[in-house]
Amino acid sequence: MRKKPIAMLLTLTLILAVFLSGCSNSGSDGEGEASGSGSDGKVTLKFMHLWPAGSSAQQNKLVNEIIKQYQTEHPNVTIKQEVLENEQYKNKLKILSASNELPDVGVTWAAGFLEPYVKGNLFAPLDDLLSGSLEGKFIAGTTEAYAVDGKTYALPIELNISPIYYNKDIFAKYNLQPPATYDEFLNVVKTLTDNGVVPIALGNKDRWTGSLWYMYLANRLGGDALEKAINGTGKFDDPALIQAAAEVQKLVDMNAFNKGYNGLSNDEGKSEFMNEKAAMYLMGTWELPNYTTNPDVPQEFKDKIGFFKFPTMDGGKSDINSWVGGPGVGLFVAQNSKVKDEAQKFVQYFVEKWGESSVTEAGVIPATKVDTAEVKLPQLYTDLLNELNQASSLTLFADVQMKPTAAQVHLDMIQALFGKAVTPEEFVKNHQEAIDKGN
Repeated sequence: MRKKPIAMLLTLTLILAVFLSGCSNSGSDGEGEASGSGSDGKVTLKFMHLWPAGSSAQQNKLVNEIIKQYQTEHPNVTIKQEVLENEQYKNKLKILSASNELPDVGVTWAAGFLEPYVKGNLFAPLDDLLSGSLEGKFIAGTTEAYAVDGKTYALPIELNISPIYYNKDIFAKYNLQPPATYDEFLNVVKTLTDNGVVPIALGNKDRWTGSLWYMYLANRLGGDALEKAINGTGKFDDPALIQAAAEVQKLVDMNAFNKGYNGLSNDEGKSEFMNEKAAMYLMGTWELPNYTTNPDVPQEFKDKIGFFKFPTMDGGKSDINSWVGGPGVGLFVAQNSKVKDEAQKFVQYFVEKWGESSVTEAGVIPATKVDTAEVKLPQLYTDLLNELNQASSLTLFADVQMKPTAAQVHLDMIQALFGKAVTPEEFVKNHQEAIDKGN
C-alpha cells in the first residue's frame, strides 16, 4: 500500500474507537477456535455471516448446502461457521477488526462501509478471482462498488432494489389501488388510518430501515441531490433534502407507522406485516424468500403479497423507475488469514454456487447474471427481476455510501427525525457537519 504507516495507524485507531462501542451484544459461536492448516494437510477455515436460520431460513439453508458440497469435494477442509443477525454481525466485525482477528471469510457491505477495512489493510484484494472462472459472470457495476483505488476487496453475491410490498387483501377491502403518485399514496395512508388499519410496518431501532423512506423521498424530490451531498459535490441544505425530512415527519403525524416503531428491530417491525397487522412494508428484495420460496410461510399469505414502486412526487426530479438499492453484501478474505489461498478458493466456489442456486432455492437476486429462461420462477420474483432490468437508476443505501463516522450520524439522525427529536433543518445541518469532517 502507498499509505504511510502513520496513516494506517490513524485509520486503525479510528476503527478501534468506533468499534468498541456497542459490542456487548455480539455473538460468540465458535469464538476462540483458531483457523489454519496442520502438518497433516488439514485446513480449518472460519466463515462468519449474517443469515441465521430463524430470520433468513432460505439463505441459511443454501449456505449450509454450499459448505457441505465444498467439504465433500475438499475432504481436507473443515469450515466453521459463526452466524449472527445483521446488527450483531456489524458489531462483531468491528470488534474483531480492532484486534485484527477477522474470520478467514466474512460478509461486508460496499463503498464507504468497506473503505476503512481496506485502508487498515484488513481485507485482501480479490482481483485474481475476477480473471478466472468468474470473469464476465457479474452484472455490470456490481464489483465496482467493492473497489478501492482500483483493487477489488470483496465479491458481491446479492443485488437488491427496494419495493413497497403490500397486502392485496387489505387494499381490496378498502377499495385501494397501488399508488403511482405520492398524493395517491397519502390517500392510501389516510384511508387505512381512518379505518383503524396500520398503514406501514416499520422497525426503526435499526435505523437504516427508516433511512429507506428518507432516501426515496429525497430521490423523488431532488433526483441525485442526496448522492451529491454525500460525495461533496452538493450540500445537505438543498431544499429537496430539507423537504424530504419534513415529509418523513408528515407521515409520522399521520400515524402512518405502527406504534413503537423507533424501539422495534427490523424483524419486530416486519412481523407487523407478516402477521397482517400492517398493509405495507418497504424493504429490499432480500425479503423475497418470505413471499415466494420460504416453506415456513403459508402459501395463503404469499398469495396476498404484491409490490409497487415508490410513487413519484409533483414537481420532483426523479422518475418512478429510479430505485434505492444496488449491490448487497459481498464476501471478503482477511488479509492476515493463515489459510488465505483456501479462503479465496472457497469464496470463488461460494459465489458460483450461490449464483446458480440462490434464485430457485432462496428466492434471492444474485450479483451474477441469471438466465431466467432456464429456470421456473415465482411471478413476484420475475416481476421484480424485470423491474431491476428496467431501472433508470440505482441509489446505493446512504449509510453504505458514507464513511463510518458520517454513517453513524446519519443513522442517529434518522431515528431522531422519525422521533421528532430534531427539525428538518437540524437534520440536514448535522449531516453537513458530519460530511465536512470527512470521516
